Formats: sequence, structure tokens, C-alpha cells
Amino acid sequence: MSIEQNKIQHIAVIMDGNGRWAQERGEDRIYGHINGVESVRRTITAALDNNIKYLTLYTFSTENWGRPAYEVEGLMELFCKCVVAEAPILIEKSVKVEVIGDMENMPENVQSHLNTISDITKNGDKLTLILALNYSSRDEITRAVRKIATKIENKEILPQNITQELINQHLDSANYPDPDLIIRTSGECRLSNFLLWQSAYSEMYFTETLWPDFNKDSFDEALKSYSSRDRRFGTLTK
Repeated sequence: MSIEQNKIQHIAVIMDGNGRWAQERGEDRIYGHINGVESVRRTITAALDNNIKYLTLYTFSTENWGRPAYEVEGLMELFCKCVVAEAPILIEKSVKVEVIGDMENMPENVQSHLNTISDITKNGDKLTLILALNYSSRDEITRAVRKIATKIENKEILPQNITQELINQHLDSANYPDPDLIIRTSGECRLSNFLLWQSAYSEMYFTETLWPDFNKDSFDEALKSYSSRDRRFGTLTK
């Protein structure tokens, strides 16, 4: 199925279930993350096929540092490998890669690879792929508040000038529209500290499908569900 661009611009995905998928097969959790990469490829293709302009993937949260060391190390290595492996096809498909989150606390090799892919894909105009890395919404909002507080201290702005738009301008996602649809896989029904400010009026779609099994049909089902929603943004439809 296809969906008009002016009806939906931005889809965000909480890619959940890699570990469970691997454990069901008697494998280590990192095996699930490796297989989840194919689902990322399928989702990017599906977004392009449906003229979606922005796709945000919850790739690594600030809380994920609490996972076993071998898993975190494996994820960091996987990020770097994927950047190298996927760069040519992303350029070919005109996909621009950008990153939100606290990059200062990511390993230097990961930062370097991400800077490289952001630079070499910067001319992509079909889809902006936003990777939420070392990201949590509370951390994002806290950092935004600090930036605003510093500007108040420096007398660049007055407290009474703080508006929702000003706060929005200081978030990592300032350059993107709020997500129209947030998809979460694996049957969990929560946002897990993801885009809390931006999702005020986003539609939610929860599926039992584990992330490595998420495919084009899964994506189409999410779009079908979205197309049946009546988005009122707190008002009444005429």
C-alpha cells in the first residue's frame, strides 16, 4: 500500500525484541541485534516506497549502558560495521543520516563513523534517517533546559520569553517535524523515554512482532492502522 506524503511525514520506531528473538533460538542477545539490521534495511526501503520523509530509529538509549558489557561492546562494534557497510546503498537511495542524542559520551570510534556517514550522505533528499543514539527524552529535555538557563544567565533571553517553541528549538529534534506515528515492536506498550515531548499528539502502534521479524507487511499494517485514525490534536473535527 502507499500513503500520501502530506498525510504522514515522520515515523519513529522503537525497535524492541532483538534479545528475546535470539534467546528463543538459543543464541546470545547480540545475534538478535545482528539480525535486526536486516529489519532496519527493510524499514528504510518501506519508508522510501511510501514517500515518508523522516524515519527515526531508537537505536541505543542512555539506559542501555546498563546492559551486559559484552552486549554493549557488540552493539558499538555493530554500529561501526553497519556505517561502513550501508553507506553506499544509503547514498544510492538518497538517504540522509543524522543523529540525535548525547554524542559526547559515545566511544570516539563510533562518533567518528557517525560523523563520516552524516557527512557523506548530507545531500540525500528522499529520506532523512534519524538515529537516536545514547538518547533518552528526559536527558534531551534536561540538556535543553541547561542551554536555556545558560542563555538566561547571560541575559540573552528573559524568563518570560520561554515558550513551547523556544523549548522545541533547543531540543535535539529541532529541525524535524514531530512524529506522526510511533511504532513499537515486541508487544510492549510504552514509550520507554523516547520522544516524550515530540509525541504529544503522535499516534501509537504496538505490534507483537519481534524486531528481527518486522518486514514490509508489518510496516504496511502500521500504515493501515494509522490511516484509519482520526487525528484531532485536542480539537473536534468538523
